[in-house]
Amino acid sequence: MAYLDLSLILIYFIVVIALGFWYRRRASQDLDSYFLGGKKIHWLALAMSGSASNFDITGTMWIVSMLFLMGMKSMWIHWMWGVMMGAFFASYIGKWVRRSGVMTGAEWMITRFGDGRPGKVARTAYALMAVITQISFIGYAFQGIGKFASVYVPFSPDVCALVIIGATTLYVLLGGLYSVVLTDVIQTVVLSLASVLIAWLAYSQLTPEIIGQTVPQGWESVLPRWRLPEFAGTEHAGYEFFGALVIVWVLKGLFLNAGGPAQMYDFQRFLAAREPRDAAKIGASWSLFLVVRWAMAAGITLLALSGVARVSDPEKVMPIVLLEYLPVGLRGIVIAGLLAAFMSTFSSTVNSGASYLVRDLWQPFFVPRARQKQLVRSGYVATGGIVLAGIAIGYQAQSIAQIWNWMMMALGAGVIIPNVLKWYWWRMNGWGFAAGTIGGMVLSIPFLFFPDAPMYLTFPPVCAASLIASVAGSLLTGPVDQRTLNSFYRTVRPFGLWGTVREQCGLPEEQISSGTESAWIAALNTALGIIAITGLYLFPMYLVGHWHARAFAWLGAALCAGVVLAFTWYRNLPRPHSERTGSLST
Repeated sequence: MAYLDLSLILIYFIVVIALGFWYRRRASQDLDSYFLGGKKIHWLALAMSGSASNFDITGTMWIVSMLFLMGMKSMWIHWMWGVMMGAFFASYIGKWVRRSGVMTGAEWMITRFGDGRPGKVARTAYALMAVITQISFIGYAFQGIGKFASVYVPFSPDVCALVIIGATTLYVLLGGLYSVVLTDVIQTVVLSLASVLIAWLAYSQLTPEIIGQTVPQGWESVLPRWRLPEFAGTEHAGYEFFGALVIVWVLKGLFLNAGGPAQMYDFQRFLAAREPRDAAKIGASWSLFLVVRWAMAAGITLLALSGVARVSDPEKVMPIVLLEYLPVGLRGIVIAGLLAAFMSTFSSTVNSGASYLVRDLWQPFFVPRARQKQLVRSGYVATGGIVLAGIAIGYQAQSIAQIWNWMMMALGAGVIIPNVLKWYWWRMNGWGFAAGTIGGMVLSIPFLFFPDAPMYLTFPPVCAASLIASVAGSLLTGPVDQRTLNSFYRTVRPFGLWGTVREQCGLPEEQISSGTESAWIAALNTALGIIAITGLYLFPMYLVGHWHARAFAWLGAALCAGVVLAFTWYRNLPRPHSERTGSLST
């Protein structure tokens, strides 16, 4: 790679690490400042941070590889990681999370199940699940960043991953959520610029004639097919029965999003919001900043299919296209933007994982009366430990897809049902949550040794076993204390199977609910949000490929859904608790 490109990338690294030092003093005031930014960060900054954290380089490489293999129908795969989460966040989940007023998702268990033994067991189970998940994500990131960087520099993927992860860990360690969010805002701008540049270059380089001659027939169709016979007997045989996979992916995505923020750093962004109204706005804005990612992914894939780059490993399509196609200088900007994506996701993952380790495992069991400064120092140690554990997993994995599929479909199946039931079923208690979560995690472990097992065979049995354990654990033990249930219901205002608790509160639902709290309005807004997000993502992808009619049809669908949401969602947002103004970080 040219010296100019390397210089641009080096300058970027220096800037973000300097920001970590700059925010060190502010972040180390107390644990709330370190992990939640003191709940003073503007909602737009938190939305940009959440979007940038989802815009990870490893995930983008995987998106490109799936588009390369299957075309636009591969969009169905992304349901399994919650691609439609913005619709759920905006409609109701964001507000529910923020109203709990805690620091971590595990601490939320005390709000839901009480501070007795069942609540503490549920909190511990959730924290263990969160830490294991976050460590797995670091291993997944290790695989991706190593493959990406090794295309540009003469070092092995492992060496490249270690250097980049080391630099990123440094600024997370120093600045906590303050530095994470501020650098995420900067990275959102860099990422957006890089994505638009790639999409524009692809659009200008390609023509309908070139695409017609080089892109496989039917590549542009989003309609799923039950079977893809071309994958039979190949290394991609797991995708042969595509229709069965689509059913599992969509169901998993619906359950995942209905259970709250999927990644633990997502939960953190809503807890850090100033108030429930801001949390809903974060949810609505979350997906908007990701639109350019899909334009870039389509551009890179179409360039590869059109012969700009010859590739054999689908997971290396993206870095090879960038290396062979982009001119000097522009390549440096784009790669800096993609490294920004990696750093954003990695920093959010590490910061969130450390918060669970310190707040929910270390402090309650070992130092319950620890001073804030001591806990912040523990956060430093936890950050380093989580990174090292993730690197160890990354060394063992053979591909991005291997570790991703296990996290999403085996481990995900083991914990998804308890996360749903805790919101919508009043009889769910701490014992049931712990039984379903721990039992599901244990059942997911054997599938680590069978990475090629089809997802439609791994997901249902693990999910069913976790459901049985959750329900049995709840019904065989006593219900949550009535005062705790009443307090949770009045504060969070969930809908679902809460009739018994609502009667105990002595208030009708409409009197303690506001705006979009009713189930049917929330369902309507969620459906409209899904239409809007789908249209906004597909519009630039079809536009880059010169399929103009399809592009503007999807844009029209998104705009129509947005107009309806202006009346059914925006006008019914909770009123602000106070009129606040300020910068993105104050």
